[in-house]
Parts: sequence; C-alpha cells; structure tokens
Amino acid sequence: MVAPGCWVVSKSGCTITPLLIRHRTHYAYSSPVTLGQHRLLLRPRGGHDLRITSSNLTIGPLPSKLVRARDMHNNSVSTVTFDAVPTSSLTFASEVEVEHYDVKPLDFVVEERAVWYPFVFTPSERMELTPYLNPVFNADQNAIATWVGEFLQLGGQVETYALLDQINRNIATTFKYQPREEAGVQRPSATLDKRSGSCRDFATLMIEACRHLGLPARFVSGYASTADIPAAKGATHAWTEVYLPGAGWKGFDSTGGVVAGQNHIAVAGGRDPESLPPVAGAFPSEVADVTSELKVDVSVTRRV
Repeated sequence: MVAPGCWVVSKSGCTITPLLIRHRTHYAYSSPVTLGQHRLLLRPRGGHDLRITSSNLTIGPLPSKLVRARDMHNNSVSTVTFDAVPTSSLTFASEVEVEHYDVKPLDFVVEERAVWYPFVFTPSERMELTPYLNPVFNADQNAIATWVGEFLQLGGQVETYALLDQINRNIATTFKYQPREEAGVQRPSATLDKRSGSCRDFATLMIEACRHLGLPARFVSGYASTADIPAAKGATHAWTEVYLPGAGWKGFDSTGGVVAGQNHIAVAGGRDPESLPPVAGAFPSEVADVTSELKVDVSVTRRV
C-alpha cells in the first residue's frame, strides 16, 4: 500500500499523482429546524480507471443513521437520517483521495460498424440503452434539430467520433460559460437562444443533441481539476457520457471542449440531469418563515 502523498505507478507504467477532493456543504437556518432525511451523492465512481485510496465523511449534527446503497445507475448513494432535535445549521464535509489511471482518454477503439455515423445498434443494445436514447426536453427538439443539422454532411457519412468532437468543441468555443446559482438545469432551447450557460446546461444540451442523433447519452456529475478546467473552481462539475460500441461510455466535457480523462472524477451518472444533486434533503418545520443560507466549497488538488 502506498502512503498518502506518494507517487504511485500504474500497471501500465504511467506515473500517477493522487488527487485530493474536498467538498463541504453548509446550511445555516434563520431559526432552529428539525432535519428530514438527506440523500448524498459524494463518493466518486470507482473502477478500473479510478481507485479510491481514502475516504472520510463528516456530518454535523451527528446523524442517527447512515445507509449506503447502489441506485439503478450503480451510483453510490448515502441516505442520512437525523433525530428530531432542532438545529441552526447542517454540514456535510467529504474528503476523498483517488488515483486516476485514465491518462490516455483518446486511446479507445470503436467497433468497425460504429466508426461512421449513422450506424445501427443491435436489438439487445437498443433494449438496454433505450432510456438514454429518449429525450428529456421534447418541446425543444425543433431547436435542437436545427442546430445539430449544422454539423451533418448533407446526404453523406461523417466519422462518429469526429461528429461528437465537433459538437463538443463548438459548445466550448462559441457559447459563453456563465455560472448559475439557480437549482436545476437550463432548457436546451434557452441555452441555444442565450448562447450561454453553466457546465450542467452545456452537458444537457450535448446530451439532447446526441439523443436527437440516435446516440445514447447520459448526464455525469463529479469533479474536475481546477488547474485544467477553471470553470470547475469552487464547485462540482458536469459533463456528458456517450455510449459507443467497442469503446463503451466515453466522457465529453462541453465546458472545456475536451474528452473526459484524468482531470475528471465522475461521482454519479443518470438519464435526467435534475436527479443528481450532490446533496438533497429538506427540513419539516412549524416555523413558516424560516430561511436557509447555503455555502458550498469544493477543491480538487494534486498531492505532491
């Protein structure tokens, strides 16, 4: 086992620097409240490309129960229950260290049948991928069709990856990144009209564009190295994963216009962008005019 702060070498011979992720969410209430159940999506998605070496979650006030489970998308979900004791604040502080081995995100092979777009999915693939093929924003399809049509060669084929790369880069270079404090995502039609949005808005537009093209896509929330993607500074990040036969789910970050790799740490993925907040919960209270103030601090740094 490698001591924290040391450099490690993967089986492929690549030198890997551990990443330290700190995520603190703090609520301050104008009057004491009793806390309802909360749902946390804070633990990174481990696998062959990412290994969690340490993890610590601090919660205040102390919960009466914490249950971890895997949801339908295989995300790690923590459900937190509190005693009915009034409190004026609530804090979730997560600190996770990971080793990320996806140092060559472009080193993948697409099956020959899927190299050129359009291509046909097998019946079994289509059955499994149907949720990721159906659009969420049905009313926006005309606007999306008009925009996506700009990237298609009339009556001809285009390389599948080149098409995805072009759309991804177009969002990053021709749309203005604009952080938004509002909850939820912006409709794709609004993003197209304004030519601006947050990372989650850009991911949503990319997802709906892919689904319009018949390519399965899903929303991913997580973290990014702020040294490489400044838009992720102080906050969580969001991007798109597209399923390509042979390559599997590949990440496209429309904020940076890059393919997701070692600088991206996925936490949760799903069909609907609205379903993946890092922290979700409520407080039942007899005080009708109680208000809350939210402060979130996120940092992703390399161990040296």
